Amino acid sequence: TKKLTTESFLKLLLFAQLEEIESLHALSDCLFDDQLQKGIDLDSISISQLSRRLNGMNPDLFQVLFLDLVSQIHAKTHYTKLVMPLKIIDSSTLPLNLTNHRWAQFRKTKAGVKLHLRLVFMEKGTSYPEKAVMTTAKVHDRGQLEIMVDDKECMYVFDRGYLDYERFDRMTDDGYFFLSRLRKNAVIREVYNFKLHGDTSVLSDQMVLIGTTQNRAENYFRLIKVLDSKGNELHL
Repeated sequence: TKKLTTESFLKLLLFAQLEEIESLHALSDCLFDDQLQKGIDLDSISISQLSRRLNGMNPDLFQVLFLDLVSQIHAKTHYTKLVMPLKIIDSSTLPLNLTNHRWAQFRKTKAGVKLHLRLVFMEKGTSYPEKAVMTTAKVHDRGQLEIMVDDKECMYVFDRGYLDYERFDRMTDDGYFFLSRLRKNAVIREVYNFKLHGDTSVLSDQMVLIGTTQNRAENYFRLIKVLDSKGNELHL
């Protein structure tokens, strides 16, 4: 039996990712394919071998590969045709078995980690992940803005989980551009109403001061109320 090299194993994992293979059992069955056998120079592998190899992989290797790919994309991608590229920040919680991962407990019966991801969206539908940070699931999203926001020549978009009015003030003072939805309990003081033009889904366009009853941002922000495709009112 041929030995599964690190290079071949990474190719196998890449194949599994691209083909959306959902289990090690299904991945093992894929090796009946002649083309895949030729690509990884292996004709078969057991589920237990795959499991042991996966558990023994140093996660730092995946981080190195990710950063190398991002570097290559940056070298081939230019912002010159865009006034301002769009970068979306969001997080996904990945569940873990609580018995085996007590260090990642975030509820009485649950454990998990959270992947904070920054995606770049460019012209002609081009998009790619640019930055990733892994934390335990109990870490709040808003604390990641200091790490994920570092480019002043783009527009950031993130959801209400990242709301932090004090940090919004600092980001505004530092020259960052960003867009977020507001929570329903936001305290809003209208400063100026912009005139709406034409028949659009925009309900209002205002310059406002925002915050909470305990904490109010000091800078002026643009507040736009729009209707989504389902007729719901959104505050951006």
